[in-house]
Amino acid sequence: QVQVVESGGGLVQPGGSLRLSCVAPGNIFSIYAMGWYPQAPGKQRELAALITGGGRTNNADSVKGRFTISRDNAKTTVYLQMNGLKPEDTAVYNCNADVLSGNNYRTNYWGQGTQVTVSS
Repeated sequence: QVQVVESGGGLVQPGGSLRLSCVAPGNIFSIYAMGWYPQAPGKQRELAALITGGGRTNNADSVKGRFTISRDNAKTTVYLQMNGLKPEDTAVYNCNADVLSGNNYRTNYWGQGTQVTVSS
């Protein structure tokens, strides 16, 4: 079953914007962190941005000043506002949810990913 659901990817020209969304799985007692981990072809998955359960954010140097991670009031949906997109941002953007489940297990959930392509 799909545990995390991402959306919002697409094709955009350099300098354009996209807004990604990630819906957390159910049966969660608390959230340690949720983040976005892009994976370009032939490369390992790497952190773009994350937000902790306490609201602290962490961003990769490559996206600082361009990407902003945020969440809704219920902490069930995380967003990634992507501005000033560059061709090197092209990747499958995977959402990760690091949570304490209802049965008291620390668990990482991954979604299927959403494709972001930046090209003129």
